[in-house]
Amino acid sequence: MARASLCIALVGAGGRMGQAIVAAAKADPDTVVAAECSRGQAIESAVARYDVVIDVSHPDATQQICAACLHERKPLVIGTTGHSPSQRKVIDATARAVPIVLAPNFSIGVNTLFSLALRAAQLLGPEFDAEIVETHHRSKKDAPSGTAKRLAEIICKERGLEYDKNVAHGRQGTGAGRPAEEIGMHSIRAGDVVGEHTLVLAGRGERLELTHKASSRQAFAVGALRAARWVLGRPAGIYAMEDVLDLYKTT
Repeated sequence: MARASLCIALVGAGGRMGQAIVAAAKADPDTVVAAECSRGQAIESAVARYDVVIDVSHPDATQQICAACLHERKPLVIGTTGHSPSQRKVIDATARAVPIVLAPNFSIGVNTLFSLALRAAQLLGPEFDAEIVETHHRSKKDAPSGTAKRLAEIICKERGLEYDKNVAHGRQGTGAGRPAEEIGMHSIRAGDVVGEHTLVLAGRGERLELTHKASSRQAFAVGALRAARWVLGRPAGIYAMEDVLDLYKTT
């Protein structure tokens, strides 16, 4: 049997997202998940044998995965979120030698939301208050979601703000009201919600809401495979799904 044009080593294959990627690959005759690894397993041999690694496991596996990809000079697609500063430094250091797509969300729709959020922030300006509400299933371990953080980072960068200083995670008590440069962040964990994100931009007499709702993980899985195919042969560096989808294109 002929070898598939894209052979993937998947770390985190046993999780919800991992299983969705396996299913999406089975529907693509040119793609195969040739190695399914769980967190804690030795992955070095799988990395050596196949074209690209997709990590949808856990931030605690970051160092092991990055070390294996660095040793074998294999490209990496990371879909895990909630990395600590030290784990992010490991990713950045690895990206000096191999190409890495780092994506809090692989969905084409969500990444279009990122692009729309930036444009809305540019058009409306800082006079419009920014609030972010995200909802996920009860088993999600990190809050806020990586997607919600990315939305906040987009607004912060456009307005010259700092995430750690200007993003408020929920509110309680009484005070002097809402600071002008604050970005509100609110996380809901309930039921089996796959993922919902809303950016609210509210000014005097009007409010704009940009919302993305995911009803299944299929969109994320297809996007992950698209990223894996795109990253092959790229120069070393950190890439985002905006690069994969060419959302910076203006023509």
